[in-house]
Amino acid sequence: MWQLGFATTFATGTGVASVFLLMRFMFLSHRSTQTEYFDLPERTEAEIAASFRDLNRVNVLFRFSHPFEAGLPPWLGRMNCERLEILDVGAGTGLLGKTLTEWARRRGWHWHFTNLDTNQVALKIGGQPDGVVGSALQLPFADGSFDLVVASQMTHHLTDEQVVTHWREAWRVTRDAIFICDLHRNPGLYALLWLTLHLMRADRTIIEDGLISVQRGFRRSEWRALAARAGIPGANVWRYHGARIVLQARKKMLSSMPAS
Repeated sequence: MWQLGFATTFATGTGVASVFLLMRFMFLSHRSTQTEYFDLPERTEAEIAASFRDLNRVNVLFRFSHPFEAGLPPWLGRMNCERLEILDVGAGTGLLGKTLTEWARRRGWHWHFTNLDTNQVALKIGGQPDGVVGSALQLPFADGSFDLVVASQMTHHLTDEQVVTHWREAWRVTRDAIFICDLHRNPGLYALLWLTLHLMRADRTIIEDGLISVQRGFRRSEWRALAARAGIPGANVWRYHGARIVLQARKKMLSSMPAS
């Protein structure tokens, strides 16, 4: 009997592994170009509000602010974190800025966010006094306007060519650093998100968009190549807990290096 149980367990595990391999090598081997419902221009204000409400729930559940909380202080240095002017590109309702501002305040730091998004309704929903309607591809700011430029799970909405422009613009308007976080394209995240969204009884469009988002996500080699095309020297690309991918780069570290 135990042999049968072992065989059943082995077959089940092998079947699950086979599904993941199929997902990885078939429709996750390359970025999807499928458009998300989230990005359609004809949505009503009520639909946009509902989408951002559900999106914010998912982001909070997946601790979307944690890569920034864990990564920024040791990288920038705690003294540099005491006061920061930060631009959030693709900020949506500004939830990341609100979350990180409060997190920094509890540590005695002052972080001021400027929230930029193409969607005026999203900024309105978030009640952002410092909200700026604008494009990540043509930032309406002078060179070196911010200490830090961040983007959270916005980059996958862009094509590869647009990503290069987005990063060039982010690098242009920062005085020091950029810290970009998005989805790492892999079958484990795809399966986890599918299960989580169904357990949450999320709206059908949110489920579909969430899965498309993973398919539009990135691998480290892809981001390294895009960073090189964007002309960002010393860019570090790494995975955060397997589910996200991070690009970070600093100008001040470059300027402190001895000339070769």
